[in-house]
Amino acid sequence: MASDAPHIPVLLDEVVAALAPQPGERIVDATFGAGGYTRAILATGAEVVAFDRDPDAIRAGRAAALPGLTLVHSDFSMLEAALDAPVDALTMDIGVSSMQLDQAERGFSFQADGPLDMRMSQDGPSAADFLNTADEAAIADVLYQYGDEPKSRRVARAIVAARPLTRTGELAQVVRKALGHRPHDKKDPATRSFQAIRIHVNRELDELAQGLAAAERVLKPGGRLAIVTFHSLEDRLVKRFLRDRSGKAPGGSRHLPLADSGVAPSFESVGRGIRAGEAEVARNPRARSATLRTARRTAAPAWTHGNQAEVTA
Repeated sequence: MASDAPHIPVLLDEVVAALAPQPGERIVDATFGAGGYTRAILATGAEVVAFDRDPDAIRAGRAAALPGLTLVHSDFSMLEAALDAPVDALTMDIGVSSMQLDQAERGFSFQADGPLDMRMSQDGPSAADFLNTADEAAIADVLYQYGDEPKSRRVARAIVAARPLTRTGELAQVVRKALGHRPHDKKDPATRSFQAIRIHVNRELDELAQGLAAAERVLKPGGRLAIVTFHSLEDRLVKRFLRDRSGKAPGGSRHLPLADSGVAPSFESVGRGIRAGEAEVARNPRARSATLRTARRTAAPAWTHGNQAEVTA
């Protein structure tokens, strides 16, 4: 059952200011979700092409029938194939949406028991498929790399011993028991493991890397980019991408960026990361971990894999 709580877009005013939409412009919302950013952009008179891999989000968006909106059911890594012309601005809100977290039947959260699913696209292998078939070492690697879980081997061993697992409640209990959960702990010990498994199941970092490269190819010269992330793995990847593409990679020069490689910067980074203020965090606790990074597309060609374009987490 979906929650009736409102879905509040994080850093909404800051994202819209960074996109600077103008009437008649074409803006991409690469992570439509509940449509918070899209509605604010449409209110400026701009048109929006919105992507989401979650069929529930696409159905809800189509039911809303918002004038000026084109919806595309697709991973945002594939946005270039769905666009017939360059766009004026693009935004992404990375990670799981509050809508998905609020629906126990989607299996993203340990706050309510549900099937151990976690698939944003609702197809392909689920979290249960991974946990019930992968070997202990593979599970431990996922927990460590994507969840920063220092006791990943202990948790992985407990998961393998408890198989088969089919419910989020079962997994949460296994992780808590393995780590020694205390009722007064501020952070549930299952948090890191759930994050890691979700990132792995949805290939979130690979998707983000491909989406950033696609954004580089579809933005017009002068096009604006606004990316909201929610944990350090995502933010590090975005920060590195913008650093490299703006010619500020280690070994470069502010005055002659990447002169030795002959590659011109494809982005101009616009300021430092922006965090939510106290008032917004009080209204929307999810905003506490959010970081907004912005950039402006230059007229230089998009980078290719032959000129240092690879993005890694």
